[in-house]
Amino acid sequence: MLLNIDCGNTNTVFAIWDGARFCATWRISTNHQRTADEYFVWLSSLMNLAGLHPHIEGVIISSTVPRVVFNLRVLCNRYFNCRPFVVGKPDCQLPVIPRVDLGTTVGPDRLVNAVAGFNRHGGDLIVVDFGTATTFDVVDSDGAYIGGAIAPGVNLSMEALHNAAAALPHVDVTRPDQVIGTNTVACMQSGVFWGYIGLVEGVVRQIRRERARPMKVIATGGLAPLFATGFDLFDKVEDDLTMHGLVLIYNYNKELETI
Repeated sequence: MLLNIDCGNTNTVFAIWDGARFCATWRISTNHQRTADEYFVWLSSLMNLAGLHPHIEGVIISSTVPRVVFNLRVLCNRYFNCRPFVVGKPDCQLPVIPRVDLGTTVGPDRLVNAVAGFNRHGGDLIVVDFGTATTFDVVDSDGAYIGGAIAPGVNLSMEALHNAAAALPHVDVTRPDQVIGTNTVACMQSGVFWGYIGLVEGVVRQIRRERARPMKVIATGGLAPLFATGFDLFDKVEDDLTMHGLVLIYNYNKELETI
């Protein structure tokens, strides 16, 4: 079995791939102080509950938080007796080399999404990821990641409103019944929801204008379904896009080892 680990700024997702499907997926808060032993106790307990034997043959990691990678490597070495592939490291190759400014470090999650998006939908693609940040990743016709845009995430914007303005409460992200709010909570929800609808529409429109060609738009991330409901913003919502990309990159690197 293959263990896929996607470590984001807020949460870290572990998924087990059995060669044909994801048979289990679990989520834990990201904490760089969590030790390899703590990871294993948590993970092995969940695997046992799911009826899965903790026999991991390979591991691949994508992490936007560099400080957690060390303990994840220790987890793999100590308990699974394997050396993980880490996306973004020199020993983990991508099917197509990104075309960005020399010296630029691209977030591993963005590279993984580009690989997965191209595999499922082909090139000339925009991947919108609703995570801690809202990212727009552009995939060229040959599958190369060529750049994009980064905006504050939806929940991050809500937190900023609450923390910076003493009179504004903490509210959930939801689609309001109408644009014009008649109370503070409704006004905040309307501003964030419709503001992000406008953000996505505007950025996608500008990317299409710069590329001067048709571009498919794929959404992923926890809040993607919320912003897809009742709108024609996306061609597809993919809830497992990053995990799919990790499997593809792992298989690609294992094939390289046999050459």
